[in-house]
Amino acid sequence: MRLKLVACEILYREFCWAVARSPNRVDVTFMPKGLHDLGQAGMFSRLREALTQLDLGGYDALLLGYGLCNNGIVGLEAREIPLVVPRAHDCITLFFGSKKRYLEYFFSHPGVYFKTTGWIERGETLEQLRPQSVQRRTGLDMTFEEMVARYGEDNARYLWEQLQLFTRRYHCLAFIEMGIEPDDRFEQQVREEARQRGWQFEKIQGDLRLFRQLVDGEWNPEDFLVVPPGYRIAPSFDDDIVKAEPIPSPAAAKT
Repeated sequence: MRLKLVACEILYREFCWAVARSPNRVDVTFMPKGLHDLGQAGMFSRLREALTQLDLGGYDALLLGYGLCNNGIVGLEAREIPLVVPRAHDCITLFFGSKKRYLEYFFSHPGVYFKTTGWIERGETLEQLRPQSVQRRTGLDMTFEEMVARYGEDNARYLWEQLQLFTRRYHCLAFIEMGIEPDDRFEQQVREEARQRGWQFEKIQGDLRLFRQLVDGEWNPEDFLVVPPGYRIAPSFDDDIVKAEPIPSPAAAKT
């Protein structure tokens, strides 16, 4: 098969590994990290724009290297060819290799923040999206001094304290090792960050299964949604995570 993959650059190393070993011809476009920070509408808009600019002639399917990501992929449409997406709430599911394994870990290990090679080495590319991000528009990425200048010291102190509550629920930093790292530099960086924060450190063995199956065309219904032409992605609000629904006709959309 000839496949087109559009994926978040956080998954760069993993998908490059999988594509290099795939029996299929897979052409890849990586999108910048941080689209989910644009909010649901912003992420959807950027992805839809990227997909509509693709020339899909000669391809058998369009693959999405994304999870549901706060509904950022909801509404993306399959036009000429099928659209294939993992059944995942976010990219951590892909790193774990299954949504079941991720959920079991998530509920048994509260307060864990995850890091991977992509989250570490692709971090700086978020700068290109910063002016449009929810954090920038709401002031969540401001320093305490910037808050004082904008809101006054009393208001800034209150806002700063509220923002700190968000990170206080975390107490462990986990590095997901995928087995394709060039050395241990990424693990050591996460270990040091955990030490500086006073958090625990844990190393989790990841699983490349979903990366490989997506580009190899092994789309079992338990792990992947295949959206046929004329349908679009919708949330399913159950264990399936996503489903396909018909694209409304122009007349129906107006009503």
